[in-house]
Amino acid sequence: MHIHQATIVNLDQLVPLFDAYRQFYAQPSDLSGARAFLSERLKRAQSTIFLALDEAGAALGFTQLYPSFTSTRMQRIFILNDLYVAPERRKLGVGKALLAAAADFARTEGAARLTLSTAIDNLTAQNIYEANGWVRETAFYSYNLALS
Repeated sequence: MHIHQATIVNLDQLVPLFDAYRQFYAQPSDLSGARAFLSERLKRAQSTIFLALDEAGAALGFTQLYPSFTSTRMQRIFILNDLYVAPERRKLGVGKALLAAAADFARTEGAARLTLSTAIDNLTAQNIYEANGWVRETAFYSYNLALS
């Protein structure tokens, strides 16, 4: 397995994974929308995507980070917004490798931390995060304001 930072040339490998990720969260399949969304993020350098590939170059999974900042610490942080491993490639260490690549990248960029959210009922993801050193936040509640 090889993890590398994705570029626009990896769109064909990323799009099916990203579409499957969205479907996991009850969104309808939209391959053209996924392509347009990822293309914009990559072209505008608005996110950093790591792609896991097997020895033959087949896509195994991805993670996507969005840059942000913490005002209280006056430092950069990254939001690990997406982590997805193809179902047939799970339990092979792909998720762990992607999390490690994200952490290495954030450290290199001088970030204070990585942060993420996951569904309350996504126990599989929670177990993976906690097994890899992530700590569940207990001091804050998250709120959202729907704008559309």
